[in-house]
Amino acid sequence: MRIGYSKSTRMRALLMLLAMLPVGLPAGAASKPHVVSLGKATPVKLFVGPSEDKTVDITVRALYVDAKLKDITTGEVHDVTDREFAVRRAYRINDALADDQRKTPKWLWQRGGWLLVDRVSGKISLVKLPDFDPFYSEVSWYRDYAAYCGITSNGERATAVVAEIGGKKPLFRKELGKASMGDTSDSNCSAPHWERQPARVTFLPKAGDKFTVNVSGRFADEAPDNASDEE
Repeated sequence: MRIGYSKSTRMRALLMLLAMLPVGLPAGAASKPHVVSLGKATPVKLFVGPSEDKTVDITVRALYVDAKLKDITTGEVHDVTDREFAVRRAYRINDALADDQRKTPKWLWQRGGWLLVDRVSGKISLVKLPDFDPFYSEVSWYRDYAAYCGITSNGERATAVVAEIGGKKPLFRKELGKASMGDTSDSNCSAPHWERQPARVTFLPKAGDKFTVNVSGRFADEAPDNASDEE
C-alpha cells in the first residue's frame, strides 16, 4: 500500500510540472523586444528628368532592426499609429551598360515606394499605393490615408488618388488629364493639402481647377464645387 501511494503521488507531481512548462516558455519567448532605428542622414545626388541629366540633393538614412541593416530610406517619417510609421524607400541601381569598358557597377540613387515599419515586431512591409510613380507622386499623409497624384500604368494619364494603408483598392481615384513628364516632381500637381474635422484633402492639379475630397472611414467622395472654396 505504501509503494502504490508513493508512485501515484510522484505521478501527479510530474504531470503538474509538465502542465506548467508549455505555458511559461512561449510567454518568455514572445516578449523579446525589437529595436528599430534610423541612421545618420547622408546627402546624395538624385538624377531627375526624362533624360536624367539634372540632379537634386536628397538625404538618405539607413533603417536598422536590432542593429541589423534592413533598408535605406529618404525623406520624413510619418507616424501612422503609436507603433507603426511610414517612410519612403531609397535604393541604388546599376546604370552600367553591358558593353561598357569598365565592368564596375555605376550606381545611381533612386527613390522607391513607401514602407510600413512596426516598431514592436520589427516587421517591414511595402505600402501598396495604386498609380504611385516614384518621381511624380508626392504623398501627403493624414492618419493612415495617403493622398497623391499618380500616373497610369501606360504613362499617359495623371490621376488623383486617396488610398488607405491595407486597402485593396483606392478610396478615391480621378483622372486629371494627360500626364506631363516634366523635370520636377510637381509637374502634374502640387502636393495635396489635408484638413480635419471633417477630414478632407484638396488636390491642386496644374491643368484644371482644384477640388476637394471628403474622407470618412473607408469611403471618400468629391465634395460639391463650392466646398473647396470655403474658408
